[in-house]
Amino acid sequence: MTAHDGGRDDIRVDDEGRRLADRIRSEREYLNLKQEQVAEVLKTSRAAVSAIETGRRKVSGQELKRLAELFGTSVDRLLGAAPEEDETTTALFRTTKSLSDHDRMQVLRFAEFLRNAGPAPQLDDEVGQPRSR
Repeated sequence: MTAHDGGRDDIRVDDEGRRLADRIRSEREYLNLKQEQVAEVLKTSRAAVSAIETGRRKVSGQELKRLAELFGTSVDRLLGAAPEEDETTTALFRTTKSLSDHDRMQVLRFAEFLRNAGPAPQLDDEVGQPRSR
């Protein structure tokens, strides 16, 4: 137990805690973040982040909030309480989060345009031209 990791002893977590640990690790890896970078945001050690990701250490509410902010997601999603989103929706959200307000509005307008335009014509995979009917 050290002061640097918040003074917590390693604690064996239950299945729900194990799934949380897996989601935290998956989010970090998806964003290509190092444990050291996560540790800096959590104001803890890399060893503490490793313990969180392996289920040997529980996560505090404040740490969950910081992780959700870092990962660009919600605490509910990290906890598994929010419905899973498809990868495209998640990638779109994360990408647009870093855009300016003006650029986000442009993306929204384009998405609305696509929705209102209806399905796009099927293209021939080999030549990139509309398929003949």
